[in-house]
Amino acid sequence: MELLTGCLEPQSLLILALLRVTLGARSQSMDKISSFQVDHLRLKPGLYVSRKDKFADVTLTTFDLRFKEPNREPVMDQPALHTIEHLGATFLRSHKEWSPKVVYFGPMGCRTGFYLIVEGNYNSMDVIPLLVEMFDWVEKFTGDIPGAAPAECGNWRDQNIDMAKWECQRYAAYLRNPKKEHLEYPSSMV
Repeated sequence: MELLTGCLEPQSLLILALLRVTLGARSQSMDKISSFQVDHLRLKPGLYVSRKDKFADVTLTTFDLRFKEPNREPVMDQPALHTIEHLGATFLRSHKEWSPKVVYFGPMGCRTGFYLIVEGNYNSMDVIPLLVEMFDWVEKFTGDIPGAAPAECGNWRDQNIDMAKWECQRYAAYLRNPKKEHLEYPSSMV
């Protein structure tokens, strides 16, 4: 390899160096992230504290709003998921008390739920009233879906309000009668 690099242009040498770094990084083992250590074979629908991150004086709490039993029931319909994302984000960012604390609300790539990130050190019981209020609002929602316009969303037509309402009603039932197995991750990790 050293003989070959002696006759290459500087740009080619740079590309070769970047490839070495990239390929070297790929071959290094990485730690399994915490969300992949949750036993998804035992996970039930519920509201879980996924993680707490501290930045100087600020704590961010990430909640796992798990709508579906992973790998045991069908995932959420993409248009329903998208509608819940639009309505949920609108509600949370407009809420009188919580809007200054809401950092993010959005779907999981696996389509089994959502993540809610808020500023502050909270547990699941702290946000249940907020989420029940949000899902009641979604259930009663009528009119145009906020942000569902070509200039506001990259896939604005992909909406299903009826299925979104059904998913929210189903999930809210877990919040209205919270049980330990729906508020704490399964004890064994993979």
